Amino acid sequence: MGFSVTILGSNSALPTSERNPTAQVLEASGRFFLIDCGEGTQMQLRRNRVHFGRINHIFISHLHGDHVFGLPGLISSFGLLGRTRDLHIYAISDLERLLTPLIGYFNRDLPFQIIYHSFNPEKEEKLYQDQLLEISTIPLEHRIPTVGFLFKEKPRARKINKDVCDFYKVPVKWLPKIKGGEDFETEDGELIKNHQLTLDPPPSVSYAFCTDTRVSDRLVEAVRDVDMLYHEATFLKEQTDLAIRTFHSTAEQAATVASNANVGKLLLGHFSSRYRDLGPFLGEARGVFLNSFLAQEGCSFEV
Repeated sequence: MGFSVTILGSNSALPTSERNPTAQVLEASGRFFLIDCGEGTQMQLRRNRVHFGRINHIFISHLHGDHVFGLPGLISSFGLLGRTRDLHIYAISDLERLLTPLIGYFNRDLPFQIIYHSFNPEKEEKLYQDQLLEISTIPLEHRIPTVGFLFKEKPRARKINKDVCDFYKVPVKWLPKIKGGEDFETEDGELIKNHQLTLDPPPSVSYAFCTDTRVSDRLVEAVRDVDMLYHEATFLKEQTDLAIRTFHSTAEQAATVASNANVGKLLLGHFSSRYRDLGPFLGEARGVFLNSFLAQEGCSFEV
């Protein structure tokens, strides 16, 4: 199936003229999932040519403004555009309590339903699944209840090895059973094992989104072996003490998580507005984990 992630916002609390607060879009087989919704997200969606009507699921990591202030405006725009499809929002229960009166005041006649899915931020929970994908929370360590999100492709069925099946004259009606894992017995009574009749499927892929957080052993285990990890890097290592006090991470710490968890690729984001030049973030991270990249506005990454 494959995933791709487009970065809409890479900054932390204060937006700058070049960087927006946190938001990104994950595309998986033509489905679009919005992760966080900082101020200016709908403008970034337009700049990156993401059609509003394709966003049906929004995941909010926590209720700090730089991750959620864009949501009321985006919902209002959905209404003005005549959206009728249900919108699913995944967040702690406080979000519904906060948004309901605001939307009721400014958007009394929305032509669609908002369906809230609350979760307990203290434990891992499965939030969404379909035939191809499942999405779960990752508890994080921040000043307020905060989670990350793990997007994981479900294991695919084995593929038919046409040449071998033709050789053993496997009837067409047997192919779905073989794809489902059954062996096949020929007319002569020879048992042909399933692994001979099929091919390994492509490996499943996974993406973990983790911001805002301090590093922890629990986090390392939660993201172990993911193909791509987005991890906040609010500060450089010279500000390690500040990162600890504010429940954030440095680029070096994010890279250490990636290395210890054996992830495939690391994306760095959630940069403090005190830094204009992001080059040192990349240098600091690659000193620990070579396959590190800056998650900057407009960049897309294949998982």
